[in-house]
Amino acid sequence: MLDIEVIEDPAAAEVSLDPIRTRILQELVDAATATQLAAKVGLPRQKVNYHLKALERHGLVELVEERRKGNVTERVVRATAASYLISPVALASVAPDPRRFADRFSAFWLLALASRTVQEMGKLISGAAAARKKLASFAIDGEITFRSAADRAAFAEELGVAVTRLVDKYHDGGAAAAAGGARKHRLVVVLHPALKTSSVEKTSSEQTAEKEQGND
Repeated sequence: MLDIEVIEDPAAAEVSLDPIRTRILQELVDAATATQLAAKVGLPRQKVNYHLKALERHGLVELVEERRKGNVTERVVRATAASYLISPVALASVAPDPRRFADRFSAFWLLALASRTVQEMGKLISGAAAARKKLASFAIDGEITFRSAADRAAFAEELGVAVTRLVDKYHDGGAAAAAGGARKHRLVVVLHPALKTSSVEKTSSEQTAEKEQGND
């Protein structure tokens, strides 16, 4: 089972978006029979079987084993991944093209780059899984608070200079490097405002801290 599977087939994407089938995929992180699944989702076994066949037909559910129980053969199935992400490939005709928004200060360009990242990583993960090889990747995720827009602009400028310096240092686009097995890598650096956290989303520790401050 994959940790994340990127869905590229439009028909599979449509099937996965059905609320009942989404719930079934969620429950099938652990293998189960149609009978066991019916009890979990509160539907008749026949209806669960109908949805399972659709999911299996589009490669979102796989057979784990078959068990003989009296005169009946029970099929034990599970989801092919713990979670799913729909690739822009599934909407190829309207998928964003980074070349349309080539402006590093454009939010639309950032979104188009993220879209391309999902598309390319989906293909790379599938290829690595088929070849039984580990995929070389690297990412950094964090938050930074700026006192002012000027500080944010200065940070972006320094970051751009630093990244450009590293690229100049390590990039080798010569024919000799390619002949020697060098491989091109994609580099994307993004910076955007963090979403505001609602009171519902605050952690229990944050809520406790606020209550303690209020009692001081």
